[in-house]
Amino acid sequence: MSTTWKSILAGAVLGVASGLAAAQGADVGLVNMLNGDVNYQSEGAQASKARSFMKVRQGDRFTVPAGAQIRVVYFQGGRQETWKGPASFKAGDKASEGGQPAEVATLPSSVPQKIAQVPELIQITKLGRSGGVSVRGGKAPKLTNEQLAEVNAAKDTYKKMRSSSPADDITPELYLYSVLQDFLLYDDMKPVVEEMAKRQPGNAEINELVSWVKSKTN
Repeated sequence: MSTTWKSILAGAVLGVASGLAAAQGADVGLVNMLNGDVNYQSEGAQASKARSFMKVRQGDRFTVPAGAQIRVVYFQGGRQETWKGPASFKAGDKASEGGQPAEVATLPSSVPQKIAQVPELIQITKLGRSGGVSVRGGKAPKLTNEQLAEVNAAKDTYKKMRSSSPADDITPELYLYSVLQDFLLYDDMKPVVEEMAKRQPGNAEINELVSWVKSKTN
């Protein structure tokens, strides 16, 4: 990874992360699937519409109407919960409180940390698409043996997760995308984002990722 890219990426991530931290406080999870109009309310704030890939803060209260769904993954412990309306719950530090989710899964230990990077990666993508960050794709970097081992391990983890995940769950793809982004492996990222779009065709953020990766591989 070039020094220039490292500087741009670090600055953008730190800037976005600092802004989110100041506005939201401690983050405990991420919304990684959303269907329908789900509301949430942070302590001391008015109710708002939940968004795909938004960070979840401890104490946030969610209201899921009939016909709607939301999936939340907790960073500490890797618990993933799917809620189907009508339902309501409050985000704890490792799990939701007040109610019973429709489905519960536990992600591999290496996954939550990478999933936590997704909002910042999407923000960087949007900055790049709007001209705020200009970085050429170029030739794929040569990986060290250690880096190659990390990528191969991530691909193995992805295959295991994909085989046991629901069809509309793109958590496996988000995880692999995050690892590949660390090493700027755009050619490898292309089929990953295409798989995301296939599984969640109406997701605007995923379409942004598809366009971003396409611009890097043309």
